[in-house]
Amino acid sequence: MSRPPTAPQTSNARRRLLFALAAAACTLPAGTLRARPAAEATLRIQRLAWAGIRLQLPQATLFIDPLIDPSAWGASLSDRLVSVDDSVGSTSVLITHAHPDHFDPAAAAKALHEGGVLAHPVGLNPTPLPSAVRTRPSPLWEPQLLGDFTATPVPASDGYGDTQVSWIVTAGGRRIFHGGDTQWHGHWWRIGRQFGPFDAAFLPINGARFGWRQPVSDVPGVLTPEQAVAAAAILGARVMVPIHYGVTGMKQYTEVADPIGAVQLASRERQVAVQSLAPGEWLSWPA
Repeated sequence: MSRPPTAPQTSNARRRLLFALAAAACTLPAGTLRARPAAEATLRIQRLAWAGIRLQLPQATLFIDPLIDPSAWGASLSDRLVSVDDSVGSTSVLITHAHPDHFDPAAAAKALHEGGVLAHPVGLNPTPLPSAVRTRPSPLWEPQLLGDFTATPVPASDGYGDTQVSWIVTAGGRRIFHGGDTQWHGHWWRIGRQFGPFDAAFLPINGARFGWRQPVSDVPGVLTPEQAVAAAAILGARVMVPIHYGVTGMKQYTEVADPIGAVQLASRERQVAVQSLAPGEWLSWPA
């Protein structure tokens, strides 16, 4: 007769079961998630300034890369800075990387003024942190259970080679992709195969070239409009929402001319649906 499992063995088994269940939630086909009962909570998504978005359920809120600090871009960015201090229910914040236009400590403090979780890629030490906030260093490919949301960090490529991830979030029967300000890389196919198709993909489009690091490469450090549309196609996105564009008048930071027009042209050629949102507007899910 075999002996009953010891306490450490039981604990390890429970952890393995929890991880398997979380992984299954992220790897089910998107159509399966959309087939859940109609009574399930509806997910709404609002575009914030620059690269930020708010994911809203009736009793829970999740922000990705919220930005409210006007000094991040100064007068070069005309985006309206959308308030984030009105979150509903349990609240979490995800950041893709620690650059000041993606990790805004003031926005994190406002969003998490009643506490909550700030999740970030392993290897980052975002500071300063709001008081009463729990940090969640998140390894690549490992689902993070954040109340009613499941968020999984996946590979991204930073224009400076700094630590950066993209995020996959499932909630309310939907699956979305948020690209931060990644440039082109070779992980799109694996992400699409493992997690796609996506209900929506929020992708940077301004193809920015930087002059702050010498010698200058003159190579885009952010997805160009054409690359963003290609990424959306590979990911199987039902709709692509452009983010991370609209900076003008900077000598050391130059984005492509008319990024939205270029996205619309490329999307027609690849038959990718695009929904452009101004800061503050909410996504309308495709029928």
